[in-house]
Amino acid sequence: MSNNEQEKIRHLLVVQDTQGQRTIPLLEATYSLGRDSRNAIVLRSRSVSRQHAILLRVTIPNTEQYGFRIIDGNFTGKRSTNGLFVNGNKCFSHFLQHGDVIVFGNHQAQAKYYAIANLSEQEFSQSCAAEDISNFLSAQGSPANPFDTIIVPDSNFEGAGEAALTRLASFPELIPNPIIEMDLEGTVTYLNPAATLKFPNLRQVGQKHPILAQLLDLVQTQPGNSFLREVEVGGEIFEQSIHYLPESDLIRTFIVREITEQKQAEAELKQRDRLLQAVAEAANYLLVDMNYKSGIEKALAVLGTAANVDRVYLFQNHLNGNTEEIAFSLRFEWTKSGVVASQQHWQNLCYQSCGLNRWYDTLLSGKSISGRTQELPASEQEFLNQYQIQSLLLVPLRLEEEFWGCLGMVDCFSERHWSRHEESTLLSFAASISGARQRQQVEEKIRYQAMHDLLTGLPNRLQFNDLLDKAIHTALADEEPLAVMFLDLDRFKLINDTLGHTVGDELLKNVAQRLQDSLRPGDTIARWGGDEFTILLPQITATEAVNNLAPNILQVLEKSFIVHEHELYVSASIGIALLDEDSPDAETLIQHADTALYYAKDEGRNNCQLYKVSLSAKTPEILSLEKSLRCALERKEFIVYYQPRVNIITGEITGMEALLRWQNPEMGVVAPNVFIPLAEESGLIIPIGEWVIREVCTQNKAWQEAGMTPMTIAVNLSPKQFRQPNLLEKVAEILETTGLEPQFLELEITESTAIEDLDFTRSVLKDLEKMGVYLSIDDFGTGHSSLSRLQMLPLHTLKIDGSFIKQLRNDDKVGHIIKAIVTLGQSLGLRLTAEGVERAEEIDFLRSINCDYVQGYFYYRPLSPQQATEVLKSESQKIAEGKHTISEI
Repeated sequence: MSNNEQEKIRHLLVVQDTQGQRTIPLLEATYSLGRDSRNAIVLRSRSVSRQHAILLRVTIPNTEQYGFRIIDGNFTGKRSTNGLFVNGNKCFSHFLQHGDVIVFGNHQAQAKYYAIANLSEQEFSQSCAAEDISNFLSAQGSPANPFDTIIVPDSNFEGAGEAALTRLASFPELIPNPIIEMDLEGTVTYLNPAATLKFPNLRQVGQKHPILAQLLDLVQTQPGNSFLREVEVGGEIFEQSIHYLPESDLIRTFIVREITEQKQAEAELKQRDRLLQAVAEAANYLLVDMNYKSGIEKALAVLGTAANVDRVYLFQNHLNGNTEEIAFSLRFEWTKSGVVASQQHWQNLCYQSCGLNRWYDTLLSGKSISGRTQELPASEQEFLNQYQIQSLLLVPLRLEEEFWGCLGMVDCFSERHWSRHEESTLLSFAASISGARQRQQVEEKIRYQAMHDLLTGLPNRLQFNDLLDKAIHTALADEEPLAVMFLDLDRFKLINDTLGHTVGDELLKNVAQRLQDSLRPGDTIARWGGDEFTILLPQITATEAVNNLAPNILQVLEKSFIVHEHELYVSASIGIALLDEDSPDAETLIQHADTALYYAKDEGRNNCQLYKVSLSAKTPEILSLEKSLRCALERKEFIVYYQPRVNIITGEITGMEALLRWQNPEMGVVAPNVFIPLAEESGLIIPIGEWVIREVCTQNKAWQEAGMTPMTIAVNLSPKQFRQPNLLEKVAEILETTGLEPQFLELEITESTAIEDLDFTRSVLKDLEKMGVYLSIDDFGTGHSSLSRLQMLPLHTLKIDGSFIKQLRNDDKVGHIIKAIVTLGQSLGLRLTAEGVERAEEIDFLRSINCDYVQGYFYYRPLSPQQATEVLKSESQKIAEGKHTISEI
C-alpha cells in the first residue's frame, strides 16, 4: 500500500432502517437525508421527516483533511419533526467522529459514522460491500491485521453557534470551485474542500505557490478591491478572481474556472488566423507581382514570419547531371533574423544517395512529411543533423500533375509538433506557388505570342515599335544613320482568294524566311500585318538602303515558291524612310515609310521609293475616299450586320456582335479595314460610332418588343471613340432615348486600347459598369498585356483573337495557350468567347477546354438585320419548344 493510501482518510456511513442495512461511502461535499425519495440518502421510516438532516463536508482548519458535520433540518433551516440524536444526545448539529451513532427520531432509522485510514482502495471497496460492516472492521482491527482509525477532533467547533453553522452550510464549503483566504501576513487562513483537493500542498508552499504569488503586492497596486488574473499551475491555466476585504484584512481568491483548453484553443485559433492571413497576403504577392522571383521571396517571408519558423524552403526536382539520378536543389530560402542561410549546401542532392528515398516516394504520392528529427528514420536523422534541423514539415509542389518539387518549413532550435493548421497552410501555399509558376509559364508564352507573329514567328508590330524606339535612342546618341523599310507583297490577295488561306499562309511563312535570310546581321524584320512587313536598318544610309539592300530584297523574291504543289511567284513594293529632321521619331518614320510604299505601288509595284517631304500630301484617291466617307452617314450608306454568339454546349444564341458595313453607290462595299482607319484619323469615327450604338440599341429594343428572347449585343469602340470626353453621357442618352436596359448593351475595346493607359481605362470602365453596361476585351492575345494586368479592370467578357483559333491546326503550342487563357480568364470570373471559329475540330477543342461561347462562320456569317430577325425568330421558337440540344451543333 502506497504512502498516499496510508495518509488518505476514508469516510463511511452505515445506515440501518426498516429496509435493512447498507454502507454508503461519503464522497460528495453535501448530502440530504430524509424520507423523500429525492434525498441523496433515503431513510425508510415513517418517523423520519421528508428532509430530516443535512450532511456537510467540512475542511479541518490548518490541515489538508476534512470531516463531516450533520445538521438537523433541511437547507432552508426548517428543523425535523422528531429531532436528531447523536450518541443518545439530542442536538442541532454535530461534527461527526469515528464510531458516532446517529438516530433520526427513533430507533427505526439510525446510522453509524466511520473515519478510517491505512485502508487500501480494494479493502475500502470490500468494506462498502460487506454485509456486516462492524464484523469487517473488527477483523481489520485484529492484532494479526492491525487497523488504525483516525478520530477527527472537534475542538474547533465545540460550542459553535448558529452563525458558525450557517457558514458551514454556506457557498464556500459546497461550491466545487477552489476558494482560498490569506491574511495580510501571507498566512493561509482558510481553504474550502475544493481548494484542498485541487491544490494539496498550498499551505506548505504558501506565497511561493502560483495561486498566492504576488497577491500582497497586487492588492496594493490594483485600482479597486477586486480584479481578475490568469495563473498557471503545473501546466494548467486558471482564471482567478481576487477580492481584498479591508474590513477583515483578508484576501479571498476564487478559482473561477480552469481555462487550459480554452487558452490552447485561443492560441491555436490566433495562429490559424495568422496563417490564413499569411496565405492570403502571399497569394496576393504571387498574383500581383509581375516578377515571379520577387513574388516568391515576398511570399516566403510572409509565411515564415506568420508560422514563426527558422527557415522556409522551396526545392525543385531535376536530374543530377553526373549520375542521371533524381535530385533536388534549393531554389528559394527565407531565414529568420540571426539564422544562417543554407541554400549553398542544398544543391544537386540525390534522393537516393542522401538516404531520402522515403521523402521522394511520400511526396510523389501527394502526402506530407512532418515530425521531429529524432522521430525520423536513421538515414534522415543523419542528413538533417548536418544542418542542425530539429523539426521538419514538407509538402509536395505539383505543376500540371507533375511532382515538381516541395515546400518546407523547419525549426533549428526546438522540437516542434506541427499542427494541422500549419500543414494545411503549407499545402494551400504550395498550391498558390504552383499556380503562380504555371501562370508565369503561360504568361511567358502569351508574352512571346503578344510580341511575335503566330504565323511567321517574326516580331510583331508591338515588338518592332519597341525595338525601333531603342534603336533611335542609340542612333541619336551615337550620331549614326538609321532607316526603316515598309514592304508589301504585290497582289497577294489574289493568291488568298484563288488558292485559299492555307496556301496563302504557307507562302507568307516562306516569304518571311527568305526576307530574314536576305538581311544583314543586326537588322530586324517584323510582320506588320497581313502581307506587310517592316524592317529596321541600323547604321545604314539612304544610298545604301536604296542602291544595295532594297534591290537585293526584291531579287530574293524573284525565285518561285513551291507551296502545296503550286508554283507561285510574288513581288514586293518597298518604302524607305531615313531618321532625320523630317522623320525624327518612330511614329513619323513608320508613317513616312508607309507613304513611300504607297508611291512605290503607284509607280508600278516591284520597286522601292525613298521618302521625300513632297510625298506627304494626300493622294487624290485618299482625298476622294475621305470625302465620300464624310457624306456616308448623311446619305445613310452605313448598315449594321450582326454575327451571333453561340453557347458552345447548347448551341443557343446568347448574344450578337455588331459589325459596320459601308455600301457606297460608286465603290460598292468598302472593307472596314479601309475606311475605319481613315475615319479614325479624320475624327469621323466619333459620329459614326455614336450612330452604330444608337442603331444597335434601337434594333435590340425592337426585337425585344417583337417577343424575341432578350440578349446582349456588343459594339466595338475605336480608340478615339473610347477616349472622347463625353462618352458616358452619350451612352446614357442613347439608352434613355431608345429605352433599352443597360445590361443588353455590351461595349468592346481592343486589348491595345485597354493597356495604353490603364488608369484611364479603369476609370472609364468603372463608370460604364456602374451604369450597368457589359464590358469586353476584344482581340485578346494580340496586344502586349497579361491577364494579371487586365484583372484590374471591371470586365465581363474576354474575346480570344481569331488568329489563335486559325493557328490551331498548324501549331500544337497554340492549343496550350488558348487553354491557359480560358483557365485564367474563368478564374478571374470572365466569360470566354472564341472568335473566328470555322471548323468542327476547333469546336471540339474549345468545348474540351470549357470555353463558354464562340463566334464564326461555323455557325453564322454576319447577318443583315432582316436575316438576323429570321434567325432570332427561329431561336425563340426553339427555346420555347425546348429543342436546343448538343447534337444540333
